Amino acid sequence: MNIEHPAISSINRTGYADMVAQEEHQGIDYFGNEILIGDDVVIDEDGEMVLKDDLEKFLSEKYGFKFQTL
Repeated sequence: MNIEHPAISSINRTGYADMVAQEEHQGIDYFGNEILIGDDVVIDEDGEMVLKDDLEKFLSEKYGFKFQTL
């Protein structure tokens, strides 16, 4: 008698379905974040790439910039 759930039996027979279509991978940024086609990035003079959304964090950590409101 097989008491395995039908979904498990199906996975064992056919493998996991590709649930999400992967976008084209373009590399990894300074923080280890995946860069995909269409992402906005910033590249410094050394060729270091960072996602635009993390620019303030990057400038603070790598170059010591301080951001404040006066």
